[in-house]
Amino acid sequence: MDLKLIRKTTWLVGLTLWLAGSVFAQAAPGTVYVSSEKDDALTMIDLATLAVKGTIATCKRGRHLQLTPDRKLMLACSDSGVADLIDPATGQSLRRIPLGDDPEAFDLSPDGKTIYVSSEDDATAVFVDAATGKKLKEVKVGQEPEGVKVSADGKVLYITSEVASLVHAIDTASGKIIKNIKVGKRPRRMAITPDGKELWVTCELDSGVTIVSTADHSVLATLKFEVKGARAQDITPVGIQMSRDGKRAYVALGRANHVAFVDVAARKVTDLVLVGKRAWNVALDKDEKRLFVVNGLSDDLTIVDVPGAKAIKTVPVGRVPYGVVVVE
Repeated sequence: MDLKLIRKTTWLVGLTLWLAGSVFAQAAPGTVYVSSEKDDALTMIDLATLAVKGTIATCKRGRHLQLTPDRKLMLACSDSGVADLIDPATGQSLRRIPLGDDPEAFDLSPDGKTIYVSSEDDATAVFVDAATGKKLKEVKVGQEPEGVKVSADGKVLYITSEVASLVHAIDTASGKIIKNIKVGKRPRRMAITPDGKELWVTCELDSGVTIVSTADHSVLATLKFEVKGARAQDITPVGIQMSRDGKRAYVALGRANHVAFVDVAARKVTDLVLVGKRAWNVALDKDEKRLFVVNGLSDDLTIVDVPGAKAIKTVPVGRVPYGVVVVE
């Protein structure tokens, strides 16, 4: 074989292997993504080292962030009026989907085909076709809607209204409100127990969580938080996540700078962990051994050891961090 051809073939094989390795490194699982309102970027944290490994430029004022059913990152950008759909394997934006004015929170139908968005300025819940960006429905709700949560079967959409202190239960097929549920002051975010029986609603100005039956949408209980040395008005719960087995809930307590570990069945706080300033949103890793807490006023992320109920590391991220997602 010609020597030049051999050298060229060897070089091409080497380049191919290098590129494959580079793509694999980018696509390798084990990254925490954090949105920030001031930097128009996602910060990436390596799960193995718990160190920042880079950023991804995105649209303006990125806020709510979550994985789509096909494991892409979707980020609501309030000042751009869009959702940025990002491939975590490459860090590239696949497309931007119009969401209307000032989108903050959203959720997806189980099949990922519909985006449900709270439109704060218009006091509406908006149904958007994820493929085309076309508005499908618009449902009038209470003033300043924020939190958005879809039931596991996709049949019921829950929207919180901060001003009205209501959760609106909406039939997704018809777009009709099933019930307006009175909860605590300034409801923000929600979680549904894995058995689908309870909706837990964080109430920022009520220092607590309202627990709602999903069967008849009646209020079952209210859980109040207390933090030693903190005034009730400074205990401002927002972010919440349930464990997969439904035995524990993790609630970020806002300006109280703590995360509460809650026994779901007993409806009782078992542990309080000190984190950064204004604990805002939370996410668990796959093994549920580490909890990642976004701190909006200290511009960092606290990693909490779940079995030990203690903070193990704080990592600086973007300015005014908001959302967090773990990809493994």
